[in-house]
Amino acid sequence: MGKQLSKISNELATFISQQSIFFVGTAAQEGRVNISPKGMDSFRVINANKIVWLNLTGSGNETAAHLLKDKRMTIMFCAFEGKPMILRLYGKAKIYHEKDSQFAQLITLFPKIAGSRQCIEMEVDLVQTSCGYAVPFMDFKEDRTMLQSWAEKQGKDKIRDYWVNENTKSIDGFDTAISNPIENS
Repeated sequence: MGKQLSKISNELATFISQQSIFFVGTAAQEGRVNISPKGMDSFRVINANKIVWLNLTGSGNETAAHLLKDKRMTIMFCAFEGKPMILRLYGKAKIYHEKDSQFAQLITLFPKIAGSRQCIEMEVDLVQTSCGYAVPFMDFKEDRTMLQSWAEKQGKDKIRDYWVNENTKSIDGFDTAISNPIENS
């Protein structure tokens, strides 16, 4: 059944690398809790207590807004194929925008994906596994290509305009720093 661990083992890192989807949970002190599904080749285990994921352009930017207010983040993976398991990573995260020197370093960990918006680095302080016995089997068919096709068609300038027009505030009105990225320290 479930276990709590202080780090990501090699076995769990392998499990993570085999997953096609993960879910990110964040919240500020007030307002709504956000859970976002993420896909594509956008997640890396750096070491036993550090992960990085690439945040792509989307209709909202809740994670960015929440992390500026409260650095807590939970990431969840669950096996839809093979042996059942749910894996949660808990920790504190930092968000890096294009102007941050860390962004330039972290973006190199990923393939070039049009619409790449931010890199998010999390120090993992708790790893939890649970059984996943009730998670249904689902077969992975293929990645959707619509987001990347849309972003490629827009081009960098129109993507930046989209960020300014659609991604500067969370649904609770919190700033996301996308139009004036704040340096993380």
